[in-house]
Amino acid sequence: MREYHAMDIQKIVKEIREFEGITRKKPIADLINIFQSVRSEYSHAVVDFGDDAAVIDIGGEDYILFAADGIWGRLINASPWWAGYTSVLVNVNDIAAMGGQAVAMVNVLSSDDKNACKEIIRGIRDGIAKFGVPMVGGHLHPDTPYTSLSVAIIGTVKRGCEIRSSTANVGDSIIAAYDMDGKVGPNSPYSFDSTTMKEAEVVRAKYKVMQVLGERKLLTAGKDISNPGLIGTLGMLLETSGKGARVELAKIPAPVDVDFTQWLKIHPATGFIVTASPDNESEVIRLFESAGYAAANIGVIEDTLRFDICNKDKCATVFDFRKDVVTGITQ
Repeated sequence: MREYHAMDIQKIVKEIREFEGITRKKPIADLINIFQSVRSEYSHAVVDFGDDAAVIDIGGEDYILFAADGIWGRLINASPWWAGYTSVLVNVNDIAAMGGQAVAMVNVLSSDDKNACKEIIRGIRDGIAKFGVPMVGGHLHPDTPYTSLSVAIIGTVKRGCEIRSSTANVGDSIIAAYDMDGKVGPNSPYSFDSTTMKEAEVVRAKYKVMQVLGERKLLTAGKDISNPGLIGTLGMLLETSGKGARVELAKIPAPVDVDFTQWLKIHPATGFIVTASPDNESEVIRLFESAGYAAANIGVIEDTLRFDICNKDKCATVFDFRKDVVTGITQ
């Protein structure tokens, strides 16, 4: 465990609370409220809003997983190729986070910039080759005065083996797991690339661990670490679960050559934040480590609506869910 003697907890809290990767999530609840009147009447969903993927029951031994991601416009402008590649990566992450196996994707691409379109498609192609999930269709708007990209994905998961965001229990261990064999991406200080330099078989194998954890029922909840970074993603899990937490910053796996506060905001290519009963904690960490992740118990789920981060004997509240909103989604 590292020592962060000079760490300014209040400064970290302020930076995280003001981080755009988190603040841009707030409008989600307002949008979901519009669907409330028809949310259950027509739905076959076991899980819907608030998770990395919806879980759809169509009968049989497997559930269908269904998710979508729109790529941040800033990322598209910085590197259309990376945006295309990332559109595959983030969707595969969403299915893996649920303990599932990705099956196929479709996309919606809008642009009148032929070069940008070409680079985005090249990135998608390279993502397909890396992650092994086919793009089976989509829609092109060739005449828009902007460039945007959204991708949807389906997957499967064994019935009852899905990993949800809303099911963390008081007393659970919080485990962070990262593939740290990578580098901060050239297109964003909040992107960490750990896949482009690896063989496809190595990358794909790393995702299998979430299926194993789900099928062995070793987790109580989980999410992939996404745009809000580790703290923001855990905040979303806590909000949805209706729980609080205490996290020890010095226990978080982090590279020595990246500023720690920046690391807390980073979207890793492959990283998960999960919860497990203390009895299962060591086995969860062992399985992550055997798959090539750096994994550690970083805290505990508490019977509060407060998310505190601590360094030694100093603690500060990042989110008080009695008044703060990340997405506003609760189960």
